[in-house]
Amino acid sequence: MTNMDMINRNILHALENDGRISNIDLAKTVGLSASACLRRVQELERSGLISGYRAVINPSARGAAIIIFVMVGLSEHLKKDAQAFERAIANAPEVRECHNITGSVEYLLRVEVADLEAYKAFHADVLGTLPQVGSITSHICLGSPTDKRA
Repeated sequence: MTNMDMINRNILHALENDGRISNIDLAKTVGLSASACLRRVQELERSGLISGYRAVINPSARGAAIIIFVMVGLSEHLKKDAQAFERAIANAPEVRECHNITGSVEYLLRVEVADLEAYKAFHADVLGTLPQVGSITSHICLGSPTDKRA
């Protein structure tokens, strides 16, 4: 386990805010030499605290003008049904995130589509064809004032 001292916390915070920050700038930000900073970042990566880096693409640049959060309840609560649902959803390009949750339903999906017609098609042609699906509740996203996934 990596030591989570204040310097490591500051490194993680800086990388969360800007994953493309240069090692030299990161080192200055956290008050380390470049070599010491690089060693710490590499250890954070090896330990799994940093699991990767990615580009965050604006959904509208992909032609996805609407974000819809979809709550899906399964008709059966068997492991095989959950696995079959997860496999099917993993192949749906509209689904950007799939979360297994607790509460009144089993899954929360983040779906990105071009328009309501595209969502209607996804609803009918993807979710509507899965025998595991027992209920679907859709919530259209009006905005995201806080989104720290990036």
